[in-house]
Amino acid sequence: MSAAVETLDISPVGRVEGDLDVRVDIENGVVTNAWTHAEMFRGFEVILKDKDPQAGLVVTPRACGICGASHLTCAAWALDTAWGTTVPRNAILARNLGQIVESLQSLPRHHYGLWMIDYTNENYAMSPFYEEAVKRYSPFTGTSYEAGVTISGRPVEIYALLGGQWPHSSFMVPGGVMCSPTLTDITRAWSILEHFRQNWIEPLWLGCSMERYEEIQTLEQFEAWLDEKPEHANSDLGLFWRMSKDIGLDQYGKGHGRFTTWGYLPHEDKYQNPTIDGRSDAVIMKSGIYDGASDTFSPMDQSFVREDTQHAWYDEAAGAVHPFDRTTNPVSKNPIDPEGKYSWSTAVSHAESGRLEAGPLARRLVAGNDTGHDFQHSDGLVLDMYRKMGGASTMLRHFARMHELCILYREAERNLREFQLNDEWYIKPTEKDGQGWGATEAIRGALCHWIDVRDGKIANYQIIAPTTWNVGPRTSDGARGPIEEALIGTPIKNSADPVEVGHVCRSYDSCLVCTVHAHDAKSGDELARFRTA
Repeated sequence: MSAAVETLDISPVGRVEGDLDVRVDIENGVVTNAWTHAEMFRGFEVILKDKDPQAGLVVTPRACGICGASHLTCAAWALDTAWGTTVPRNAILARNLGQIVESLQSLPRHHYGLWMIDYTNENYAMSPFYEEAVKRYSPFTGTSYEAGVTISGRPVEIYALLGGQWPHSSFMVPGGVMCSPTLTDITRAWSILEHFRQNWIEPLWLGCSMERYEEIQTLEQFEAWLDEKPEHANSDLGLFWRMSKDIGLDQYGKGHGRFTTWGYLPHEDKYQNPTIDGRSDAVIMKSGIYDGASDTFSPMDQSFVREDTQHAWYDEAAGAVHPFDRTTNPVSKNPIDPEGKYSWSTAVSHAESGRLEAGPLARRLVAGNDTGHDFQHSDGLVLDMYRKMGGASTMLRHFARMHELCILYREAERNLREFQLNDEWYIKPTEKDGQGWGATEAIRGALCHWIDVRDGKIANYQIIAPTTWNVGPRTSDGARGPIEEALIGTPIKNSADPVEVGHVCRSYDSCLVCTVHAHDAKSGDELARFRTA
């Protein structure tokens, strides 16, 4: 006789950004069904309708308080493709650098402020690594927590040199950028990067030089690196890996096993006359789809993107439509109905490949594809781990995120070397009607903007963010979203404290909008509510 099904409604799941709620069914201590509820409606698509075409440059960076550069990048490239601009190589480098340093700040901030906190949960008190985890990662007081969160602010000082401020700068515009850095600015940027490296990356995160870590190409080489020196095993990366395996985070969180990335960082000499169709062949970080079941790669084309609102709080035409064909029409009442509508997020899919996971794991898997142009980045470590460790997991998903650290750092260095300070930074475009598309990879994954300009105004503006891919509800045919699917099979040790659900969701670093939730241990004010059915 099967055990009774226990239903948990967990709210909020996110830290700082707290608008993700999750419902899970648990049977015999394992999640058997899941629903993700995006609980905040932003409505940028509604706000931008009938506005000046360049309004997106000001409005969309405010869609997020931590990755506004990614939205600004998309907004600028969308208008570049719609207007047929010419973008100087300096401007492409400046746009790329702004996004890179914003991503660099996000890595320690997420790792210490949002991820490693869970390793101090009392459920793991029997782990031999628990005492050290509490010492390093306890919120606000942990030695690594304090150092990591503090250092995270340094990279975006470089962004401020370019854009005047961070966040919410609008220095990227159609035709280039509104800055002209001096030699002093570039020198300061170098010193900021070096400080980030010498005070966190090497002594605390890696326990070795970046050059030594960059030699690692396979799972076996990584495991050998761990055993090579105590400094490696006891680094924050080493402790993350060893404790993650000890508490079983390599055993669940698999998901659909299909991944997508738009690719990012257009090459400064390959995309000066941007078009929608030409983008994939011009990006340094490759775009594509990876199917883990067949171990195959295929191209990623924006024309195959579909949005389905069957289970989302919108009153729109049934079926899946391309964003250019969508008119956002939110409903005024939004009760949660697991069998009907239960989220503000649409269900995003690929017309042929179905539901796809976005994020750092997707980027790293596609980076393992050894085909492409000679200027494009390749890196096979995470793909090798994926193949040898049984596919995706909560642990591998987070490792992939942090593995990008050195890769992004090196690209920031290259950008600084490539600037030609006396060359052009902006070429004034000719405004006209048309459709445009701008894409990039925010730190959380695939991000893109579609714009349709008619009669000199925005007729339609659509945004699909990484979390839209990952946190979306079921499609009309019942296919779960990536996080919903990844939760299936998750073991729950204590249903009164389902930390494992948090692990899976936070491995995607889901982000809907910035909010704050706090808990008062003395008063007992509510942090989360669990309903058992």
